[in-house]
Amino acid sequence: MLAAAGSLVAAFWATFHLRTLILAVVTFLFLADYLKNRRPKNYPPGPRGLPFVGSIFQLDFDKAHLSIQPFVKKYGNIFSLNLGDITSVVITGLPLIKEVFTHMEENILTRPVTLIRKRISNNNGLVFSSGQTWKEQRRFALMTLRNFGLGKKSLEQRMQEEARYLVEAIKVEGGQPFNPHFSINNAVSNIICSVTFGERFEYHDSQFQEMLRLLDEATCLEASLMCQLYNIFPWVMKYLPGSHQTVFRNWGKLKLFVSSVIDNHRKDWNPDEPRDFIDAFLKEMAKYPDKTTTSFNEENLICSTLDLFFAGTETTSTTLRWALLYMALYPEVQEKVQAEIDRVIGQKRQPSLADRESMPYTNAVVHEVQRMGNIIPLNVPREVAKDTDLDGFHLTKGTMLLTNLTALHTDPKEWATPETFNPEHFLENGQFKKRESFLPFSMGKRACLGEQLARSELFIFFTALMQKFTFKPPANEKLSLKFRMGLTLSPVSHNLCAVPRL
Repeated sequence: MLAAAGSLVAAFWATFHLRTLILAVVTFLFLADYLKNRRPKNYPPGPRGLPFVGSIFQLDFDKAHLSIQPFVKKYGNIFSLNLGDITSVVITGLPLIKEVFTHMEENILTRPVTLIRKRISNNNGLVFSSGQTWKEQRRFALMTLRNFGLGKKSLEQRMQEEARYLVEAIKVEGGQPFNPHFSINNAVSNIICSVTFGERFEYHDSQFQEMLRLLDEATCLEASLMCQLYNIFPWVMKYLPGSHQTVFRNWGKLKLFVSSVIDNHRKDWNPDEPRDFIDAFLKEMAKYPDKTTTSFNEENLICSTLDLFFAGTETTSTTLRWALLYMALYPEVQEKVQAEIDRVIGQKRQPSLADRESMPYTNAVVHEVQRMGNIIPLNVPREVAKDTDLDGFHLTKGTMLLTNLTALHTDPKEWATPETFNPEHFLENGQFKKRESFLPFSMGKRACLGEQLARSELFIFFTALMQKFTFKPPANEKLSLKFRMGLTLSPVSHNLCAVPRL
């Protein structure tokens, strides 16, 4: 009897101790989270988040750029937002954006590295690297792109040639409904591929089409809720299925694709006659036997090549898809573009970059597509490298900085009809007008390094397509401007009819 009672007391005491231990651990974790994420003195205001996850469930990740806009109304043009253990600050309005990207720029040249991005690229490459790696890789990439045609007639001729291939591929559709997504992707990608890989890929190349599909899927999924949860709870999420696992698999396959191209280059590589970006990088690597003193190593070769492939494919092709969709929805705008093309170029000669000066309306339409398409709505994030004061607030080192381009590109103070597709926003007395409040390529030292290439591609491809086709909605099908949220904002899958112009 006494033994049984003793066992009961021992069991109760053990349970009591276990509950006390659990309670103590939970209390400690909550306290640690509170101390870690409590706002410093004079920090920008913002919504109070939940422990550990912050405001992650206050955002709709299918339209994150829109779900932060009510916070602007509530807290003002600078507010804080906790995303797990990532403290971010969102800046809105042209004066504040200019202040940050001019007077503060030296303090925000760093990229924040989320855990998902660290696993993918680990501070390698061009887009998400920082410090010495970024400086070396950006300088080398700009120099190499120029050496292989950027800003020269030779690259323009490649764009014109690729535009002919694209026109022929679309002509095969015979004016029937088709999805323009991957033919446009392939065409645009071939320009950067000719510089990085030294070759273009046919539109029916199944392996390359699979690479484009993997890139598109990874781009879409990396902004998903599951990927954000991986950034907060990696030790749990790495064992769970979900979109984050697809992202890792896809980038892994893309890296293998680039590695195989690099291996093929090595077989007949001649350091005295570099054919493309990969050859030039291999030559640079050979200068540094001790790879610990430089960023010119195998991993950076793969990541920088992939960054050029991604940035040179995704952003421009997505903008072109928006352009064709807007033309189908705004036939009166399309007619004016075609009238200008017929007047300046005609039907026989191919469009060239020299025509752009004489085609203010077409140029304005391309810019308005970029404004309304808004494909990188919160800009590529920056990180505050040291404690900084901004607009009366104190930003601590490590804060992620997001630029509210969505609000800027729809600011009623800057645009006459902000919610309406209106090329007149970029016209004044019939001439093209630059707008200070138009920042699709960002600004400053970390602005898009492919801006000149992208602007050239957009004009050549868009004008070539408008010259040869009239884009219309399929019969009995209503087109919409619904978008798909990812690393870029792209149109949902849709069909168009490309009716040949006689």
